[in-house]
Amino acid sequence: MEKFTEKDLQQFASLGLTVEAVNQQINNFKKGFPKTELIDAATPQNGGIVCFSDEEITKYVTLYKRLSKGKKLLKFVPASGAASRMFKDLYAFSATYFGVANNFEKEFPTVKEFLQHIRTFAFFEDLEACMDRYAADFGDYMDRGDFSTVINFLLKEQFMGYGSLPKALLKFHRYGELQRTPLEEHIIEGAEYAKSSDGTVNLHFTVSPEHRALFRKKIAEIKRYYETALNIKINIKLSEQKHYTDIIAVDEYNEPMRDEDGKLIFRPGGHGALIENLNECRADLIFVKNIDNVVPDWMKHTTRVYKQALAGLLLDLQQQNFEYLKGLSTANKKQLRDTMKFANEKLHISLPEDFENQSIAQQRAILFEKMNRPMRICGMVKNQGEPGGGPFFTRNSHGNISLQVVETAQINRKDPQQEAILAGATHFNPVDLVCATKDYKGHYFDLRKYVDPETGFISKKTKGSQVMKSQELPGLWNGAMAEWITLFVEVPLATFNPVKTVNDLLRKEHLEG
Repeated sequence: MEKFTEKDLQQFASLGLTVEAVNQQINNFKKGFPKTELIDAATPQNGGIVCFSDEEITKYVTLYKRLSKGKKLLKFVPASGAASRMFKDLYAFSATYFGVANNFEKEFPTVKEFLQHIRTFAFFEDLEACMDRYAADFGDYMDRGDFSTVINFLLKEQFMGYGSLPKALLKFHRYGELQRTPLEEHIIEGAEYAKSSDGTVNLHFTVSPEHRALFRKKIAEIKRYYETALNIKINIKLSEQKHYTDIIAVDEYNEPMRDEDGKLIFRPGGHGALIENLNECRADLIFVKNIDNVVPDWMKHTTRVYKQALAGLLLDLQQQNFEYLKGLSTANKKQLRDTMKFANEKLHISLPEDFENQSIAQQRAILFEKMNRPMRICGMVKNQGEPGGGPFFTRNSHGNISLQVVETAQINRKDPQQEAILAGATHFNPVDLVCATKDYKGHYFDLRKYVDPETGFISKKTKGSQVMKSQELPGLWNGAMAEWITLFVEVPLATFNPVKTVNDLLRKEHLEG
């Protein structure tokens, strides 16, 4: 147990943390997190990933339209990320380029591509207007090779400030004389597949505290326009990561680190902290999608169809699951066999090996516990070499086998067997989820009870001359949903178009059709 001062205790209280919670965080640093045990990659061949036929897509889209009537639908969008990482290469360039390069194309290839196509970006007119306000002619600066100044006008806070804005508020797409931000594209997407029966599109964006005012300003500017244009009512809620999900930073010896004023250093707990925000959402069906995964209108059709099909499958399975749960308390042997078959074949629920040797009362109790959980359908795209998580069959510390989204960092890469399973993965997690968080009686699950606390991450970085270790909570679609009923469905690559660097906006998927 660490010894903390009275000021430390006051700091904990201000964050909503207890001494026990902080000590547990420090203990996690000391013991580390166990690696996830992979049993097999989830693939279409072994039944771990469902592949829709054209007939099934039509069936589930139709089911969605019927079963979603009268239900409250919600789109949940993690949107707290700043855009600074998008411009990493531009920042590095403006800090090191002073008008001379032996081989510009070789030394700064991504910057060269950016500058060559700068007029293509949806934000170009704003950049040109910003420079004009300071009597700086864009063409003159480009002609004399003063590229650093042009980039500074785009990124610096006293000018356009694109480097410090949230991704949600950057102009991504152009439509003739109009331009749209990801915030606007998500509203339009929401109108296409997440509109409740009363015409309301409910959206929930998680934001950083420093960006909340900017979001509110933008929403106020565009709300009426899109309500009229799309004939909808827009209901947007903003939330921030809870401070009690922050995690103490430690040095390489696992000793708590302090700033210049002697205050303990705490860092955000990563996107896994958003399970708290999701837990407060009240809806029958929740669509989850990252802020930077949007496309122009000409490409939205595929996303709309597959979102509705995923939701239709979820609502269909949920309806069947609820019927089985309602009948469990009086189920006879045959009904229990039918329930067990449904749980195993349709929901990928694994039961204890000795399940059939248990008494009827015990079988009912086991099935009830396994089936009365939040449900999610996760879209998966074919792996194109993208870094990040993928779908696997895993075994947890209790011996339970289940489908999980697993990050590469969670896998023991030194184990040849685990490495072979990883190499056999055929699909990638694009964060394309449809979630159902109510039980069969209409009560909301407490989602915090379905987190696997052993699936966190520890990373190191250098702060000055010191090593700082930070810890992330189990990821939102990884360990934070580990105990959910989970199914994977293959979705087309066309539904996955994230913008990680500014030059991604030059891909055909982000340009006018």
